[in-house]
Amino acid sequence: QVQLVESGGGLVQPGGSLRLSCAGSGSSFSIYGMAWYRQAPGNEREWIASITRGGGTTYADSVKGRFATTRDNAKNTVYLQMNNLKVEDTAVYYCKSFGGAWGQGTQVTVSS
Repeated sequence: QVQLVESGGGLVQPGGSLRLSCAGSGSSFSIYGMAWYRQAPGNEREWIASITRGGGTTYADSVKGRFATTRDNAKNTVYLQMNNLKVEDTAVYYCKSFGGAWGQGTQVTVSS
């Protein structure tokens, strides 16, 4: 099974940008679509973006136009570029393979 490791979280001011990475192990990484989720304190985990193995993308309305996900199958990595961040984007961000594997999560805090 694919194992996933996220990185790139941190503290950023409102209006700023961050890029998250999700690195996968195993030769089967490229056959799966991938998704991004986030979970804010006291809230349920919510889906925010998906990317198919061919690169097709879909987004939740809450992030559409601000976030973009891409993938580099040669590097077994998926990215989430987050622009114009808002305080309400503060959460732990997770990547997930359509094959079922989850990453460990990375904290994103948006605060002035």
